[in-house]
Amino acid sequence: MRYCKRCTMPDTRPGIVFGDDGVCNACKNYDRYQKIDWDKRYEELKQICDKYRGCNGEGNYDCAIAVSGGKDSHFQVYVMKELMHMTPILFTVEDNFTMTEAGKANIRNISEEFGCTLIAIKPNIKTQKKLTRQMFERYGKPTWMIDRYLYTYPLHMALKFNTMLIVYGENISYFYGGVDDEDTYSARKQIENGVAVGLSDEELLEMGAQKEDLALLRAPSIEDIRKLDPIYLSYFMKWNSVQNYIFARSRGFRDLTNEWNRTHCAENFDQVDSIGYTLHAWLKYPKFGHAMATDYTARFVRYGMMTREEAIQIVKEHDHALDPKCIDDFCQFCGYTRTEFYNILETLYNRDIFTKNERGEWVLKDPIA
Repeated sequence: MRYCKRCTMPDTRPGIVFGDDGVCNACKNYDRYQKIDWDKRYEELKQICDKYRGCNGEGNYDCAIAVSGGKDSHFQVYVMKELMHMTPILFTVEDNFTMTEAGKANIRNISEEFGCTLIAIKPNIKTQKKLTRQMFERYGKPTWMIDRYLYTYPLHMALKFNTMLIVYGENISYFYGGVDDEDTYSARKQIENGVAVGLSDEELLEMGAQKEDLALLRAPSIEDIRKLDPIYLSYFMKWNSVQNYIFARSRGFRDLTNEWNRTHCAENFDQVDSIGYTLHAWLKYPKFGHAMATDYTARFVRYGMMTREEAIQIVKEHDHALDPKCIDDFCQFCGYTRTEFYNILETLYNRDIFTKNERGEWVLKDPIA
């Protein structure tokens, strides 16, 4: 493994690219991002909103926002409702893991604080349990069903409500390194980014899905998707995860302070909605050698909030340390014993980058230093 000379990101992250100088494309994109004419981009956003404002008649919804209730969702709704004077409808997906108290409060707050209608889908629990187990055991992607809904559900609902303008947060591939590394306002390709790539109907049914589950797990047709205008708000508004958190907190957002000090995280304000779901982000660790602490320390370094040396220490302390509360909630939902869980986890470690130490623990062959 090689690591970016500026941040903490390794070259094992899918889609990450290192230059000859040893600096990753996410860091270089961040540098370019600081030089953008933001007044011009803001005017471009206003022009798009002018095109769609009132498109369904006075008093009807004229755009959709895909939200989780998190810090970025609060910022998105603020921009579209209070700055752009749009009439958004919010679409969200609620998984069936145990919600945190912060998660419960935040999804209510985003509707109440900004005065927006929110429509949530809560997947078929029976199917989610079956697919969670199967996807964990086969592919190490236990939250595939929820992640797939996050991509497909807002598209289906936007078509139903004729809200062709759909607003997403940041372009993940451009900001953090990924396959679709392009500074673009259009989020139309987002569904192809590999996080929740589509599976065949036959495989889903074989794994335990019911036929009626397939309708929303499939993406809309190509013809229907072309009718939509999905955009990344980060193209038009200067995007910073920490600044979004500070803003959201001022409008009622709750982090996990005094509720849950997660051992595998470098912060307490991202992906705070439910407990067992956070396993999916940590599973990058056995597969690619980095997880949530790396993700955020890399951002903190780019933001100038800490040095690379400080970030490295946080990565070493937290990245590997999957929180036991997360394990317990995931096992309870799926019906695993801890022994069964760890036996499956054992199969997911990438032998090319991991080895076992004298205590039988998986450790990176090339840890960050």
